[in-house]
Amino acid sequence: MDRRSFLKSSTATAATAAAASTLAAPAIGSQVKHLKMVTSWPKGFPGLGTSAERFVDRFEKAMDGRYKITLYGGGELVHPLKCLDAVQQGTADLYHSVDYYYQGKSKGFNFFSGVPFGFRADEMDAWIHYGGGQKLWDELSGQFGVKPFLVGNTGAQMGGWFKRPVNTLEDFKGLKMRIPGLGGDVIKALGGTPVTLAGSEILPALQAGTIDATEWIGPYNDLAFGLYKVAKHYYFPGFHEPGSSLALGVSRAIYDKMSSSDQTILEACTIAENNFTLAEYNANNALALETLINRHKVELKEFSDDVFIGMAGAAKAVMADAGASDPLTKKIYESYMGFRKIAISWSERSDQSYMRKRSLAWV
Repeated sequence: MDRRSFLKSSTATAATAAAASTLAAPAIGSQVKHLKMVTSWPKGFPGLGTSAERFVDRFEKAMDGRYKITLYGGGELVHPLKCLDAVQQGTADLYHSVDYYYQGKSKGFNFFSGVPFGFRADEMDAWIHYGGGQKLWDELSGQFGVKPFLVGNTGAQMGGWFKRPVNTLEDFKGLKMRIPGLGGDVIKALGGTPVTLAGSEILPALQAGTIDATEWIGPYNDLAFGLYKVAKHYYFPGFHEPGSSLALGVSRAIYDKMSSSDQTILEACTIAENNFTLAEYNANNALALETLINRHKVELKEFSDDVFIGMAGAAKAVMADAGASDPLTKKIYESYMGFRKIAISWSERSDQSYMRKRSLAWV
């Protein structure tokens, strides 16, 4: 090939490549799927907000940029307690929340969040993945156009913040307490008034006297919200949420259009975040508790055995009533309670026994 022909051929090849590059750019760009995710938490809030952000980052990277998620903190696009409604109505494509906020749609949602005297984090994972829980959750959430996943767990929660001491069950009578879900129904059964508030609304309500007490999560989050500024009596353990699960709800319209490989990647990202969130809480709760006690002079108190036994008596009736609310919730309740017996049988001989003996032998 002579020099003139070579140059002509090279120029043509370069032009073709440039044209192809120009045409490819919009084609690739059009394949990126843009989704909206709403949450019940302020952006950047320790544990909850950071979990939502970490999930988005992991999912986008795992999808190699084929999905982009715009994350909205609680109240930015919809009210923090209306996330499921937003996905159901098409305002958003995903939500990061806790499903007992939506017990108004079905009491069954409580069992996939946290219920009084219920599962710890590891027991919840076992029920969801190996005890039939996921199938029942899919059936329940599917009625509202949502595909649900576990996406985090706060671990064992504290009993709550009280402006005055709680020494007997009588002290709950007339008490106005921020506590959602079936835990709130237990407080009502004890003569108190349960109030459901988003996290960002709790401190103002305490300051204004709208509520007398509140549970939130645990030292890590309670310190961040400054609850110690108003209520100094900090009780443990929490009867209401021994291992609260966070939920990722995905629009079925979106999920059903995903390839099986993308669905698998999505599930893997939720499992990873479920583990990371629990680790984050376990790593930070002890440190935050030390700060609350030593720096802010919070009075740490343990519920008496009599109070806890009384709570359990009320909880049994509340749980049974919830389980009888409709046929699907009855199925969920029976599955949950049946697996609970299995979980207790094992945990008493494994974790519980070991922890008791560890405290005796080596503290």
